[in-house]
Amino acid sequence: MKVIRTVIAACMFVSGVSILQTCTNHAALHAQDSSPATHEHLLVQGCVNIPPGQKRPEFGCFSLATESGLRFSEPTAYWHLRTFPNRASAEAAKSPTGIVVEEDGRVWLSEFGPRDLALQGGQAVAIVGPMELPKAESYAVVLAYAVMRPNDRSIVHVHPGPEGWYMISGEQCLETPAGVIRATAGGTATAPPNVPMELTITGTAVRKSLVLVIHDSSQPGGKPSDWKPQGLCAK
Repeated sequence: MKVIRTVIAACMFVSGVSILQTCTNHAALHAQDSSPATHEHLLVQGCVNIPPGQKRPEFGCFSLATESGLRFSEPTAYWHLRTFPNRASAEAAKSPTGIVVEEDGRVWLSEFGPRDLALQGGQAVAIVGPMELPKAESYAVVLAYAVMRPNDRSIVHVHPGPEGWYMISGEQCLETPAGVIRATAGGTATAPPNVPMELTITGTAVRKSLVLVIHDSSQPGGKPSDWKPQGLCAK
């Protein structure tokens, strides 16, 4: 019998800290199961911060970095994603608002701006966008890494800014009132601001992705929604 496990919702909304909400460490530690073949389906409440020195769960969504105070001159922005052979070279190439993280065995540099943003060094991986920006004096960008198994899903939620994904492996389906947005390994996807959504992991492989939300620096990064999905990702 299939069982859905709800990750403990002892959470609070914090601007510029997590993709949706920052859950207690106890919730993070319960966001996994040891048997992929018979796992309980994970209902992800949001991306969590794992304190230094604490072991990260195998499955879940994990906040990596936040950069605040960004300003954009255009109504849309693009997320430029590159890899580098080592962290030192990525740090040397990064702009003041770029983000360098090490994940999934690679060093990633994220930069944000127009599609024709001039970048040097590294290997271009993807350009995610356009990402439609709400009006704001300044923005925060929140980068996370998610590892989820087939049939795992998110709670129904909404962000006050756009969300973007780069798919490292696996498949996902995002349902919104406008329909579904599907993405597979090596691909990208975006969702506009202020749109309720539910994310479901599809296919048969573990899905790994980098996830980005851009939002008004003065607002929380996201909140639950009472919108009811139609189950379109299962069709």
